[in-house]
Amino acid sequence: MNLAQLTNQNLIRYDITSTKKEDIIRELVQSLKAENVISDEKAFFESVMKREETSETGMENGLAIPHGKSDTVNEAAFAVARLENPVKDWESIDPNNEVELVFLLAIPTKEAGSTHLNVLAELSTRLMNQTYYNGLLEASNAEEFITRLNTYEKEQGDTSADKSDQSDSEKVILGITSCASGIAHTYMSAEALEKAGRELGYTVITEKQGATGIEDRFTYDQISKADGIIFATDLPVKEKDRFKGLAYVQTRVAAPLKDSTKLLNQVLNNPDGTVRASEEGGSGQPVKDHNGKKQTVLQEMVQAVMTGISYMIPLLVAGGLMMGIAKLGAMPFGLVNEINDIAFATHSNELLVILHHLDKLGFMLFQFIYAIFAAYTAYAIADRVGIVAGFVGGLFANGVHFRFWGIEDGIESGFLGALVLGLLAGYLSRFLNQKIKLHKNLQAMKPMFLIPAVSVLIIFLANFYAVEPVFGALNAGMERAIVASAESGEVILSSIIAAATAFDLGGPVNKAAGAINIGLAADGVFPLTARVLSIVIPPIGLGVATVIDKFVVGRRVFNANLRVTGSTSILLGFLAISEGAIPFMLQNPLITIPTNIIGAILGSVTAVMLGAVQWLPLPAIWGWPLVDNVVAYLIGLLVGVLFIAFTNIFIRNSLIKKGKMTI
Repeated sequence: MNLAQLTNQNLIRYDITSTKKEDIIRELVQSLKAENVISDEKAFFESVMKREETSETGMENGLAIPHGKSDTVNEAAFAVARLENPVKDWESIDPNNEVELVFLLAIPTKEAGSTHLNVLAELSTRLMNQTYYNGLLEASNAEEFITRLNTYEKEQGDTSADKSDQSDSEKVILGITSCASGIAHTYMSAEALEKAGRELGYTVITEKQGATGIEDRFTYDQISKADGIIFATDLPVKEKDRFKGLAYVQTRVAAPLKDSTKLLNQVLNNPDGTVRASEEGGSGQPVKDHNGKKQTVLQEMVQAVMTGISYMIPLLVAGGLMMGIAKLGAMPFGLVNEINDIAFATHSNELLVILHHLDKLGFMLFQFIYAIFAAYTAYAIADRVGIVAGFVGGLFANGVHFRFWGIEDGIESGFLGALVLGLLAGYLSRFLNQKIKLHKNLQAMKPMFLIPAVSVLIIFLANFYAVEPVFGALNAGMERAIVASAESGEVILSSIIAAATAFDLGGPVNKAAGAINIGLAADGVFPLTARVLSIVIPPIGLGVATVIDKFVVGRRVFNANLRVTGSTSILLGFLAISEGAIPFMLQNPLITIPTNIIGAILGSVTAVMLGAVQWLPLPAIWGWPLVDNVVAYLIGLLVGVLFIAFTNIFIRNSLIKKGKMTI
């Protein structure tokens, strides 16, 4: 590998006499600016110094590798200083380190997956080889230094173990390394773990989660045979659920450079704990790839959807709680549903002004739950290049575009649209990332310009010509069915309204049913009993399922993410916010949608047949006392909730036993 392509003789400095770290870095930054590697000298210097505050960049044996990631870097490169006077106070992994050789790495923020970053990674790994490093240290001038940069493969060979093979050693230890900039420490720490493993007779396999994404991804076979895993990371571990049940040690990325042997022994004899399921979202199973047991498209899609849900849940909870606080706070004033009226934005009572804006804040956050879901569904498939197209697809699914385009009667595609567009964005972005090939000097254009532009355009066309027309026709058809049934019998009409309300939990079908039923109620033709019950039954029923599952079947059938959502869903259900149940529907639509519909129908029809009547559009708990024959209303509510709860528990438990579902 030609490391010299990322530097030149003007970037190899033998004339720096300063013994202050800041001055040395500043002079190297000036050299990078003079060679047009960076466009803003001050901004890049600040990014390097900010990185210095994170952890030591001094190593041992006289080496230091400061580095910075910045938008001002035009192209990945490095500058070198062979110091005349060693620096004794450079913060280093070895406290006695006196820095003589400094590599300053310049890393573009957006240049993921480029050849240049791979070369920088190779440099970081080579510097761990003492013979290679000594050769660089002994070079007497810039020309000789550059020559020696490329002698590693010719003279030393690559002595590292084959990452895909495991030795016959008894112990197998995995390691994940990642640092804030994604280059130097990431690769050096991985090399240090592997080297220590060879000395101890262990098989150590590393995965780098650096600036180029996940490299050397673990296979299913490697994970299944591992005795433990070391997370040497300064950033959150990606896809952590793969390691469910493994003993682990969590430390900083620089720790293996200090004492890898200690970490390897610790993970075998005194680990920090065991990796739990669903800490980062996902299925809790090892991710398989082409090096192991290949993951099916369906498995990949399920995992991607779970990832999207895990990122969506905090926003959903936050939005629901903001609305809940607003409505509960307005109860003493008798303004529960009225608090969202614009008149309260300038009310004389400051508390009502705050509550009004909290309610609006919650509503605003709800406009982005599909966008976050679709963005991170796409991210799970294509990494960060999929986020933009997924986010745009989610905005379409929520109908945000109608507000900007002045379309008042547009029908959004809802959760089904978010599901379709999120998956499409992921696979499309991944395909473009794999197929678009550019010259090395144009690599940065791919993630910054080409992939977002092409993928967003295709998502727009797919939504315009396929997703919205399909789901719009579906929603319009259901609306016509509801209108046509207006003169049907009480039970039939209640069933249709209940089914439409529970179908998409606040989506277009739900809204169509609400608009029609409210119109019928306003004319005194048909009450809102089925409508208001069907708003609260699904979120409460699904929430109750997450609480009682272990008592009903003796085990948990919902993962940790959904259990948290379930508790919130109950609260939101009592507040008549049905969106709390959306994560369940996104994860398992074939289970959740039918049970929601049947549960809503059973509960509504039971209440109606027992004599419950609700004419006011007040589905939240404070509206229940206004129902005629509230006992019948509550019996219907209980019937619907218990049906949804028990049906979900039994179906999920059966699928888990058969190995067709994981939590």
